[in-house]
Amino acid sequence: MAELLGIGLSHYPPFSGTDEDMAGILRRTLEDPAIPDREKDPTNWPELMRREWGSDEGRASAADHRAALIKGFERTRQALDDFGPDVVLVWGDDQYENFREDIIPPYAVLAYDDLEVRPWAHAADSSDMKGRPNVWGEPADTTITVKGRPDIGRYLATQLLERGVDVPYAYRPLHHPGLPHAFLNAVLYLDYHRAGFDYPVLPFPINCYGRRVVSYKGFMSRFDDVRELDPPSPRPSSMVDIGGTVAEILAESPWRAALVASSSWSHAFICDKTWRLRPDTPSDRALYDHLVAGNIDAWRSVPLDDIEAAGQQELLNWFPLLGAMERIGRPTPTWSEFTETDVFNSNKVFATYEP
Repeated sequence: MAELLGIGLSHYPPFSGTDEDMAGILRRTLEDPAIPDREKDPTNWPELMRREWGSDEGRASAADHRAALIKGFERTRQALDDFGPDVVLVWGDDQYENFREDIIPPYAVLAYDDLEVRPWAHAADSSDMKGRPNVWGEPADTTITVKGRPDIGRYLATQLLERGVDVPYAYRPLHHPGLPHAFLNAVLYLDYHRAGFDYPVLPFPINCYGRRVVSYKGFMSRFDDVRELDPPSPRPSSMVDIGGTVAEILAESPWRAALVASSSWSHAFICDKTWRLRPDTPSDRALYDHLVAGNIDAWRSVPLDDIEAAGQQELLNWFPLLGAMERIGRPTPTWSEFTETDVFNSNKVFATYEP
């Protein structure tokens, strides 16, 4: 039986940028004329939000937020290095990158070979980083190699199909010129100190944005911009079960695998109940408490409607991780951290499930 490591982390795109731009999503939201002025008035905001916003629109507090995230990535990278995986499987959302009008699968296995990726030249295609400086000061023509394991990808897809999970698979990108941001940012951030990242990556994208994946291209819109919605995402409970099957397959394989959930939690820009100004922290805290307690049944029972109402669409990337850890008898994380914010679009959670 092969050992498995579980990791949860964030791929928050503004973390790639400078502290000056960290609160950029909120600044744009505050320009939306469809949101009432009383909601946009800082004097009516919660105490945390007022404190983070300060007198400089979040620029000073961005440094504290970054420091907390750096610690989370250092902790998860250490767990990865201690484990030494043969492959790093990443569950992440495809935010209108390869999943577009011509094909929208519920999820897929990307059995890619090594990829030459230019994260900043391709920033117009994902990450919302076009025209913005990155925190490392890397030029637009920076190129990195993300190693692949197409053999493990083919094996996983074969086994899933043989066990009744009708999973699509691909050997090369369809639309996106590199690696979609949920996967690329996971690599960039786990290598925040630029020591190198030599572990092969197996992307497992999920159609987290479902009803908004084509209609809103998986991103921001004005509050009064109402469009015809797309069919929904896969159900949370089904993602728990798929994660369990993936863990079963890889535990029976000859490869040591790290299973990574890549996403922040509720996203302000799609949370109507907060006027898209801040995350739904109470909903996040409720699920986090269940995560810490190893209560996977509570996650399994969450309706998709609740996920969408809380702006937690990208949390669908965490459901298979919890299902995987439950299947191997390790439902309680070894370590976890909840980083709360009102100004920086989304709460962030880090977790490790170590052997």
